[in-house]
Amino acid sequence: QVQLEESGGGLVQAGGSLRLSCAAHRTFLRINTMGWYRQAPGKERELVAAVGSGGSLNYADSVKGRFTISRDNVKNMVYLQMSSLKPEDTAIYYCYADIVQWGSPNRYWGQGTQVTVSS
Repeated sequence: QVQLEESGGGLVQAGGSLRLSCAAHRTFLRINTMGWYRQAPGKERELVAAVGSGGSLNYADSVKGRFTISRDNVKNMVYLQMSSLKPEDTAIYYCYADIVQWGSPNRYWGQGTQVTVSS
């Protein structure tokens, strides 16, 4: 069973920075898209950023210019560098990976990591 392990959340003041990491464990054929969603209290889960296997990038408008997503295909990891954080960035952040073990890809999720930005 593929597992995604997240780290790097925490409490930070507005204007500060945090870096989230997510590692995919177990054996698989390849990883397609990797990315991050977030869910704030009382809100739906929303896509924050994604990076394709070829390096294509996708960001939510609300984080463009402040967040940077990257991946390491050797280590099977994805990162989210968050800068100029705002209180409205407070949420649980979930990494995901579209992984091919055999046949079609399946989406796997991390356990979530809390990011809290104080004003």
